[in-house]
Amino acid sequence: MIYFKFPFDEKLYSTDENSEINFISFHSFNKIEKIDIKGNIMVKDLLELENLNLKSEILSEDKTNFKVETKEEYLDKLEDVIEIIKENSLPKLVLSRRKLVNDFNVLDLKSSFLNLCKNYPNAFRYLFIEKEAAWIGGFSEVLGKFNKLTHEFETMSIAGTIPVAEEWTAKEIEEQKPVSNYIREILKKYSENIIESETYDHISGNIKHLKTDFKIKINPENLDSIIQELHPTPAVCGIPKDFCREIIQKVEKFPRELYAGYIKIETEDYIQYFVNLRCARLYKSSVHLFVGGGITAQSNPEKEWNETELKSEAVLKNLVFK
Repeated sequence: MIYFKFPFDEKLYSTDENSEINFISFHSFNKIEKIDIKGNIMVKDLLELENLNLKSEILSEDKTNFKVETKEEYLDKLEDVIEIIKENSLPKLVLSRRKLVNDFNVLDLKSSFLNLCKNYPNAFRYLFIEKEAAWIGGFSEVLGKFNKLTHEFETMSIAGTIPVAEEWTAKEIEEQKPVSNYIREILKKYSENIIESETYDHISGNIKHLKTDFKIKINPENLDSIIQELHPTPAVCGIPKDFCREIIQKVEKFPRELYAGYIKIETEDYIQYFVNLRCARLYKSSVHLFVGGGITAQSNPEKEWNETELKSEAVLKNLVFK
């Protein structure tokens, strides 16, 4: 079962679940896990969702034995990562953590999803339950969008996170530059003509990011190659990608699972790939919120912790507990 809305599109979509055709798939950060959602994509009447009894009792038990990192543990880890960055002259490395919520009786899945839809109109918003896996999310980073008719491919560079009311500092500006450079160098392999926007503010709820848009025309046969080169982007991994991925596997407490992976959705006109960022895995009596941040040599551990707390609110403040 899946319900979702595209950015700037308030139509509710799902699948008919009567077909083995697969137009939606969730891919993990490490490229190993993949969850296919079967069925043709179709527009759904909102009343259908309203009539469903979607409560957390229908979800699986949390058997992960996950022990949340304390603030002190995470700050210590940040200090170690900053040293690694300095020793290896890394432009950026992305560190993540989980926030655990388990002080509730019942989570109202339907109301939580509708809250996300209402508060993040510019985001891709979804709720899915597939066997033992249940996830919810709302995020606006596009890994890729391919127009089947014109063969235009679009992607974006998003990095840097601060509250909407604050002003950008050198740290966030320098954090976003290598992400744009990374994407630019990949796209050059597939086209000599890259259309690139100015860098601008991208607002998502209570936070904002720095964003640059890119567009090229490609051979459809190259689409999968571009996606595999782009993922994981520096916005969710770091630079250089392979080295940063090794560090992430060593220092992060638990695997990221679908967090910082991507969602592929194919419709009649487009193939779209969304980065799975502001998201949570749902269990019968607990919620695992996934958050992270780009760490540079100039990072302040206390501020980085606060940034993850701020990001966790993107999903947490929309969850309805009863």
